[in-house]
Amino acid sequence: MTAETAPASPPDGSAPPDDSAPPRTAHGGTLRGRLQQLLALGGLVVICVVFAVADPIFLSYGNITSVLFATVVIGTLALGATFVIISGGIDLSVGTGMALCAVVAGVLITDMGLPIAVGVLGTLLFGALLGFVNGCNVSVLGLPPFIATLAMMLVAGGLALVVSGSAPIYFDSTAYTDISTGSIVPGTDFPNAVLILAVVAILAGVTLSRTVLGRYTYALGSNEEATALSGVDVRRWKIVVYTLAGLFTGLAGILISARLGSAQPATGMGYELQAIAAVVIGGTSLNGGKGSIGGTVIGALIISVLNNGLQVLAVPQEWQNVILGSVIVVAVWADLARKRSIR
Repeated sequence: MTAETAPASPPDGSAPPDDSAPPRTAHGGTLRGRLQQLLALGGLVVICVVFAVADPIFLSYGNITSVLFATVVIGTLALGATFVIISGGIDLSVGTGMALCAVVAGVLITDMGLPIAVGVLGTLLFGALLGFVNGCNVSVLGLPPFIATLAMMLVAGGLALVVSGSAPIYFDSTAYTDISTGSIVPGTDFPNAVLILAVVAILAGVTLSRTVLGRYTYALGSNEEATALSGVDVRRWKIVVYTLAGLFTGLAGILISARLGSAQPATGMGYELQAIAAVVIGGTSLNGGKGSIGGTVIGALIISVLNNGLQVLAVPQEWQNVILGSVIVVAVWADLARKRSIR
């Protein structure tokens, strides 16, 4: 069985109850997952071809680099959101949480003068802490994920303004900004942030498809009750999933602040919607139990390509929002239609 469809196994290695198995075969589930990824990839190719025909500058090296660079923050947030949504949850706090993590990086590195490595590590741990709190609110207190993370969204947004004094925190060190804007590829100006996204996407994909955490993430979203009956500590693994998502939030805070050269406390609002949109467009079901990292990366690229291509064609911002919203509606409708056809 694949990680997407394998039922959770108890810690003692015994077989789980029969009702823990998803109502689809492993082979069929895998084929449908791959088909969804192929459809998303095909949509990405079609969009690129349309924009390339409309304006050849779209395929220039500089513009492609800009598209990839713009994908970094949304993609990083979407990777964490993928785990949460597959587990049957939702996280609305990633946008303002990212802004708060950027402020924390500014405080640690600029205000306190800590080494960059220490500041980066501290920011990642702080992001994990935000996710841990979300996980505790959902699994221990029993709050609905929507309410728990909505509250964290407001708290994080407020704390970002309080801690920073409602003013940007600027980074004087070029070594920090090079995390995003620098290039380790000789003879090119290819940004490091894109390489970082590629590396963490691979790690996330391996975690989701090859580890116990990934298997339990799918099991939680497929049938939480059956997973609990099979001996899995559902509360603990929910906390782990949200904590992992918090790590990605912290990383996104580092990448966006390094790109801007400053921690902007007012940024972040709206990023959670784009991250969730990337996950949904990539084929992850909002009902949980199905999705992939590859699909999420494709979904993030689709959003970036749409935004960039519409800007190249000088389409007004309000119409850009209309088009992006329409794409999300089509993606969700396709997921629902596929489920109805399976039944």
